[in-house]
Formats: sequence, C-alpha cells, structure tokens
Amino acid sequence: MKTLVFFILSMLIGSSAAASELKIGFVNTERVFRDAAPAVRAQKKIEQEFAKRDQDIQKMGQQIRKMQENLEKNSATMSESERRNQEREFGELSKDFQRKQREFREDLNQRRNEELAAVLERANRTIKAIAESEKYDIIFQEAVYASPRIDITDKVIKALDDKPAGK
Repeated sequence: MKTLVFFILSMLIGSSAAASELKIGFVNTERVFRDAAPAVRAQKKIEQEFAKRDQDIQKMGQQIRKMQENLEKNSATMSESERRNQEREFGELSKDFQRKQREFREDLNQRRNEELAAVLERANRTIKAIAESEKYDIIFQEAVYASPRIDITDKVIKALDDKPAGK
C-alpha cells in the first residue's frame, strides 16, 4: 500500500510543472476529535447520558467493599450459616457488579463510537469543502509525519466550530 501511494505521488510530482501545481494537505483526526466543538459537545453529551449509571455502579462498588470488610472483620464471630449466607450474597453482588460494569463499558463505547462517527462524517464533509474551495489535490488524514506547512487541522477545527450542527 505504501509503495502504491509513493508511486502515485511520484507520478504526480514527476514533472516540475506538476510539482509546482500540486497542493497537498494533512488533517490530524485525533486533534479534531479532541478539540473541535462538535467533538467536545458529543463528549459532554455522552458524559451526561452515562453519569447516573456511573454513579450507581460506584455506589455498588462501595457497597461491595463494605460487605467484604464486614465479612473479613466479623466472619470469626458469625455462625456458620450466617457466614455462608453473607458470602453467597457477596458473591452474587460481585457478579452483578461485574456484569453491570461490563455492560456500562460496552454501552459507553457504542455511544462514543456513534457520536465520533457523526463528528467524523461532519469533519470529512468540511475537509472536502476546504479541499474543493482551496483547490487541494489531496488531503491525508493519517501520516507518520506531516510538515506543519501542509497541516490544515486548525482550519478544519475552526470551520467545524463555525458550522452549525447538521450542515
């Protein structure tokens, strides 16, 4: 794949006339996801959506820790049946806690992916609009290295910040 890209770029840059006309840009997608207003809004939206569940899971974790401390501290003075009942209750609560944590992470990741996909779609439309209006020949979104001279990430972030949602 790298060889193909190199070959294509070599062909484009082959003549000095083509080299003077070739316009290349680069966008750091990670920065767009981190700094652009739509990405920040999406992150806040997700945090609000999942805040209650996160608090519930944290409370459950505290309850489990207290139960474990109680078991460790008082198991010697408990009757055998009382100790077994509390150990069973502790085991069931621990399994439920782990299940809820896993479901929380899965749901959170799914929502984050959905929101980031929407941000990426908007970013790609914005990048395409910039490319067309400023006559770029190619804009890369991933690179091992990109010169700051061709980095248009700030321009894309500003365009996304200025553009209302849905456009």
